Amino acid sequence: MFIDLNDENFIMYAMKAYDSPYCILSEFESDLKRTKYLKRLFRRYKVTGDIKHQLILNHIICLYNIFGVEAATRILFFKIDTKDYDVLKTFLLFLNYMPDKVLGIRGKDITSSDISVDLKVANMLRKI
Repeated sequence: MFIDLNDENFIMYAMKAYDSPYCILSEFESDLKRTKYLKRLFRRYKVTGDIKHQLILNHIICLYNIFGVEAATRILFFKIDTKDYDVLKTFLLFLNYMPDKVLGIRGKDITSSDISVDLKVANMLRKI
């Protein structure tokens, strides 16, 4: 059973999923800020068309290493704007992290098939 992620329980969920038992709070906060960096990079891509794919991949891989696959996916879909889900999904598909369904994000389940793939990003990732 999943706890529905919302603004009240998000930090507690992230802390429980955090896989660094001897860390200090500033390390946790720094790691969680990767979602803000991703939001900025996605927004910049939507505005300018320029995407820093290596940096995005680095942030996503770090989040998955720190929080684990299931928790990192839920954290990303909670923190990233819905208008940027297509870019996020494309990167997660490339890394083979995209599930069929993301459960319990602000009272809704997110189905992968309802999110399109960003073809520009997909073509760029194929060249890697």
